Amino acid sequence: MFKRVPIICISLAGLCGGMQWGHAQQLVPRQLMSKSDHHSSLSKEDYLRGDLREKDVITRMTPRLSRELNALDLELGSPVFIRVFKESLELELWVQQDGSGPFKLFKSWPIAAVSGKLGPKLAEGDRQAPEGFYYVGKSQMKPDSSFHLAFNIGYPNAYDRAHNRDGSFIMVHGNRVSIGCFAMTDPAMEEIYTLCHAALKEGQPFFRVHVFPFRMEAGRLAVESGNPSFEFWSNLQQGYAWFENKRTPPDVSVSNKRYTFR
Repeated sequence: MFKRVPIICISLAGLCGGMQWGHAQQLVPRQLMSKSDHHSSLSKEDYLRGDLREKDVITRMTPRLSRELNALDLELGSPVFIRVFKESLELELWVQQDGSGPFKLFKSWPIAAVSGKLGPKLAEGDRQAPEGFYYVGKSQMKPDSSFHLAFNIGYPNAYDRAHNRDGSFIMVHGNRVSIGCFAMTDPAMEEIYTLCHAALKEGQPFFRVHVFPFRMEAGRLAVESGNPSFEFWSNLQQGYAWFENKRTPPDVSVSNKRYTFR
């Protein structure tokens, strides 16, 4: 029997970047290390207003992000797509080329903290980060979050509900701490939020967030053949492979309690 060993996530630049998950490992957030590391010039009273906070961030981020995107022949406001990998603690943001072409990787950020272990979220309060295929519309953007900025990924989705999984308020947010969410540093979250906000503003109806336990190449998945989550992960791998092959995210639906892709 494996012994569960607690592991502390120290910071964005700390041990998390090289940390490996295993069947017996659990990543535990350390609340005491939470801190605000954004550089807003807003007063405390204005900062509490989400609309002013959002405007401040977008005003500061837009010029630099526009230059970085243009250097890659991409544009701010083009459709975006996010992938999250729990094992390597990475969040990728892809931007669609020419508004209708394949997606191109813009940037990858280390995830500062995520709680739980590899495997899906099953129930409210299990402190587990979910895995699966989610999407975010305008109403799920949370500029007034207690964790600087955030968006709700939409857990539970149709697949989760079909498997009687529950929970709520699973976010990607700033402030470096996690109890079931995906926590970024504030500077990283400001970039991610600005890119997503611009895409929604320019007409993308929602952006997809695909959350995987690890990079789902066949060899890596085969290592997990004895894992209770293997069948679930094999289904996730189909969606992963779709994007790897086509460089455009699939439309995802649920049939007979399985994800389907087209």
